[in-house]
Amino acid sequence: MSFQTKLLRWWPCLALAASPVFAADSDVAQLSKDPKNWAMQAGSLSNQRYSELKQINSKNARNLQVAWTFSTGVLRGHEGGPLVIGDTMYLHSPFPNKVFAISLEDQGIKWKYEPKQDPTVIPVMCCDTVNRGLAYSNGKIFLQQADTTLVALDAKTGAELWKTKVGDPKIGETTTNAPHIFKDKLLTGISGGEFGVRGRIAAYDPNTGKLLWKAWSTGPDKDLLFDPAKTMTWTNGKMAPVGSDSSLKSWQGDQWKLGGGTTWGWYSYDPQLNLVYYGSGNPSTWNPRQRPGDNKWSMTIFARDLDTGMAKWVYQMTPHDEWDYDGVNEMILVDMKVKGQPHKALVHFDRNGFAYTMDRQTGELLVAEKYDPVVNWASHIDMKSGRPVVVAKYSTDKNGPDVNSKGICPSALGTKDQQPASYSPKTGLFYVPTNHVCMDYEPFQIEYTAGQPYVGSTLSMYPAPNSHGGMGNFIAWDASAGKIVWSKAEKFSVWSGALATAGDVVFYGTLEGYIKAVDNNGKELWKFKTPSGIIGNVTTWEYKGKQYIGVLSGIGGWAGIGLAAGLTKGTEGLGAVGGYKDLAKYTELGGVLTVFALPDR
Repeated sequence: MSFQTKLLRWWPCLALAASPVFAADSDVAQLSKDPKNWAMQAGSLSNQRYSELKQINSKNARNLQVAWTFSTGVLRGHEGGPLVIGDTMYLHSPFPNKVFAISLEDQGIKWKYEPKQDPTVIPVMCCDTVNRGLAYSNGKIFLQQADTTLVALDAKTGAELWKTKVGDPKIGETTTNAPHIFKDKLLTGISGGEFGVRGRIAAYDPNTGKLLWKAWSTGPDKDLLFDPAKTMTWTNGKMAPVGSDSSLKSWQGDQWKLGGGTTWGWYSYDPQLNLVYYGSGNPSTWNPRQRPGDNKWSMTIFARDLDTGMAKWVYQMTPHDEWDYDGVNEMILVDMKVKGQPHKALVHFDRNGFAYTMDRQTGELLVAEKYDPVVNWASHIDMKSGRPVVVAKYSTDKNGPDVNSKGICPSALGTKDQQPASYSPKTGLFYVPTNHVCMDYEPFQIEYTAGQPYVGSTLSMYPAPNSHGGMGNFIAWDASAGKIVWSKAEKFSVWSGALATAGDVVFYGTLEGYIKAVDNNGKELWKFKTPSGIIGNVTTWEYKGKQYIGVLSGIGGWAGIGLAAGLTKGTEGLGAVGGYKDLAKYTELGGVLTVFALPDR
């Protein structure tokens, strides 16, 4: 033990002076190790969405029955899922972002929190009024409201402990992401890439709401928390320093100030490396001709030191994005062999249709392959440069202004949007909900006005051609080989988060409203039609010796924005309304948690 560490242990005043580095660590990592709980949105720090529970297994899953239900009283898109700690469930809703504490004993409401928000925030929420869930730590529940207010609540009483603003809705900034608790930090991001928002991630003290550090996606090195000599990236077949002002040099003029790169997705954390991983979204505007250059560091995987926020390495999946392929999807952390060599790996299923396997310690690119065969905007990823090889026919920039580029696969929805995949350490496979959708994309000139849409493109979406005719697949993926192991077709996109279990059952939900169970080979074991389309994430927990499966249903999100917001024109909803026009024949609005269990013997 060092002399400094001894001093800090015995002199409380010095420990306080060094705060927040020496603040108390969260108990949530320990709670998540008990499979009876579902204490984090992804189930664990590593985003694997895997449970060791196995009372429900591939032999008895067909017997699942509804145990109880709960209505949130809200009729927009329900993403995310509940937290379960001990005998209490914590459940959220879309705007107005209600929070419920529900007794698992009798399903009664212990307390309810309903914030008062200005409804003018709704028009600046690009793709429905969704919220992706709550966080828990040391007796507190954390809510990231749509209006950018970050709130801490007493987990026992629902009393408001503190709140702070992390953004400004007047310029198009909103917050739809789930906050994340890692060690002694509360992390949150920002939404609004379609309004010229400049993305960033920020860390707060969970006890006080005090800002600890903030790291931007675009701009000068000091804003990005980059050391140009130590922050590394993959180039020329190896890791090398990014160099001075790597972001500024990749934008024309001051366009980086409206640069997008928002951070509304899922974060993961490796406590041994003390690195947090997340992705940044699309550059602004969607008209690529108005922002020449690579537009760094939008569309990027970041690995940052949790204590300081300093970036260790970065990797840009889609330089100069021309298709709105946000890079915010989850980073799944798995220790695995790749090409016979052991790696601390990171697996990322990007919107652009490529699945990336990387060394999460170094940032080395190991595998990059298409996880839907119809992906056509790029032929492959050049493994030496790390860059996609773009097919000119599907470039929305090279085809010139006001030209409608047709037949681009995937659509801006991506081969997968934010709906998180799962990983089973028993099979070594990743189970991935996907969109099987293509698009036409026509950019046009647009001027920036604060708080107004800054898109500059008209989109039309439709099922991928020359396929089964459906708009989704649920796949099993080998991340070491970069290959699909099996694929199960669905009529509509699979927009729910998957769940893998030690019972050799994988669960997911469909836009029509079915929750389904399949075995490790993709054979359907069971399904149930919930009251509305599912864009929530399947979770599991145990209470009094019984395993439960829960999922939020409530159609909405980007795919269901037509139903959620009453839109009818095909190009509305950034092109999604026309693509999913048939959804109205299969489901309707609603916000319900449905819980399942095996029947009592």
